[in-house]
Amino acid sequence: MTSSDPIVTSTLIYVSDYFSFIGSDSQGRVAFALDASRGRDGSKYQAEHFVVLHDERQGWVAVDGIGPYPNPTRELAGIPDSAFFHFEGTAKSGLTIVSAKNDLTLKISGIPLHTQSAHAGSVTWMGSAPAVLTWLGRTIAGRVIHEYLMMPNFNRLSRTYWGMWKDYHGLYLSADPNHDIYVHSHQSDRLAHLISKLAGFAVFREIPETLQDLRFEVIETDFAPGFYRYPKLWRVTWTGSAGQGTMMLALSYRKSVTNWLIGGFSMGIVTGDLHYDGKSWPIYGLAEIIL
Repeated sequence: MTSSDPIVTSTLIYVSDYFSFIGSDSQGRVAFALDASRGRDGSKYQAEHFVVLHDERQGWVAVDGIGPYPNPTRELAGIPDSAFFHFEGTAKSGLTIVSAKNDLTLKISGIPLHTQSAHAGSVTWMGSAPAVLTWLGRTIAGRVIHEYLMMPNFNRLSRTYWGMWKDYHGLYLSADPNHDIYVHSHQSDRLAHLISKLAGFAVFREIPETLQDLRFEVIETDFAPGFYRYPKLWRVTWTGSAGQGTMMLALSYRKSVTNWLIGGFSMGIVTGDLHYDGKSWPIYGLAEIIL
């Protein structure tokens, strides 16, 4: 960090590291996501964890340590430890996330940069890497997609921003299981200054590529407990280095996190098929949906 870095100079700032893991062992597939957020608002510092864990056989599994927690060290650049989660290393050099109280450890290899954008001091970057989750005596090999976000003059942990995440769909997907695909779509003008309304990347055996001519369509919706509907089926197409790619994706095992009646926030499991470069692969992953 330098003296001009917003993490040093800004008195209102929000920082987040989002990790989405998909892996499998002889007992089935497991999905795990952790959003490690922290922020500053004047002289006050905040921290918060959002966590979900899904086992293919058990369904959604309760995890201890979700919600706000103290940040007495005023940590913003790194991820502050909580009583439930401890962080060793960095995303770029290799990171280990330990939660003794949940009998869970996620060990992530150094994450290379796949995409990056910056505007008005805000920065976001994304990457993916191999990872191993040990949980309840199981050793589950897989992949992690990581999203880093730093926004000065903003802090959702201390202030409310209505309409910030309008019609947001974030898909964190694994195929084969050595391929990663990330796609997001949103309709928020406020968010568009930081991340485009439609973007994504793919990684095929550690070789990343951007998704050109990307199209994202919700082709079927389902009931929601309010004046809105959740997506049920998506079609995603793009042009890559080997020609056109197509995914047909279905949402299942939706977990409602928050409901505002006119909208809501849910996580879900995504399954489907990827067709690209004359080959087909099954898709499995996590969806983050804010409507």
